[in-house]
Amino acid sequence: MNIRKTTLSDLPTVMNIYAHARKFMAEHGNPSQWGPRNWPPEELIRKDIDKGCSYVCEDEGVVVGTFFFDRGKEIDPCYLDITEGDWIGDDTYGVVHRIASDGSRKGVGSFCVEWAFGQCGHLRMDTHGDNYVMQNMLKKLGFVHCGTIYVEEDDAPRLAFEKLA
Repeated sequence: MNIRKTTLSDLPTVMNIYAHARKFMAEHGNPSQWGPRNWPPEELIRKDIDKGCSYVCEDEGVVVGTFFFDRGKEIDPCYLDITEGDWIGDDTYGVVHRIASDGSRKGVGSFCVEWAFGQCGHLRMDTHGDNYVMQNMLKKLGFVHCGTIYVEEDDAPRLAFEKLA
């Protein structure tokens, strides 16, 4: 598999991947994380592409996954206020959001997260309390549950995870 930046020509495929992910989450006990809001909206993905923070995962030239990745110091305002715990590190970190696959290949999510971790050695992620698939993947990859954060999009708490090299 290979990771590259998303281009505008990838947009229809990326939006289809997100549609598949919403259906998958609903079928696996997590209908409220992205489903009710039809998350993420195309406008946001276009902004991610323009900013250079949207990536796709290809397998033999076929786009099979997508995610947002950025890194910096305090790059995610939602991560500034963590409750019921604390972050492990306080230096520059990377963040992955909106990770999804088309379901055609196993291990796409893990591959994308490991790639992002390899770019920075300090990664933070969050997920909905009902997203057991993501929670299990993060724990399998060595992430530690650090507490709870809240995102701007809704008032549902998110479980915050972190991994340091």
